[in-house]
Amino acid sequence: PGFPRTLGQAKALDGICELDLVISLNIPFETLKDRLSARWVHPASGRVYNMDFNPPHVQGVDDLTGEPLVQREEDRPEAVAARLRKYKDAAKPVIELYKSRGILYSFSGTETNKIWPYVYTLLSSRIPPILPAEEH
Repeated sequence: PGFPRTLGQAKALDGICELDLVISLNIPFETLKDRLSARWVHPASGRVYNMDFNPPHVQGVDDLTGEPLVQREEDRPEAVAARLRKYKDAAKPVIELYKSRGILYSFSGTETNKIWPYVYTLLSSRIPPILPAEEH
């Protein structure tokens, strides 16, 4: 989840700056739940593994120490599902606020490398390129 996550945070942000572009990434609930639930950690070092994208060399053990990995309570599938539902409820009014202002751009998908080109194109069209000092 990004920022702002709640209407209160969005209103506080209004007091700091005026937004002219807000990006919302719409990723299916099941995809998010699966990705977050695939996270395991080595408690002593804090090293994080993802069983789909960055698995340990040997299942269930830390690459460097050989000690067992654990899944944090908040990363268990049922906890992740509850967190995602809570986030969706809190974020809905934030999304509606920015949509009503005409500054919300939404992108849907399941893979960063497929969504990013569209986000990059939008940002490139809205932010002028930074030119080297000698070209000014």
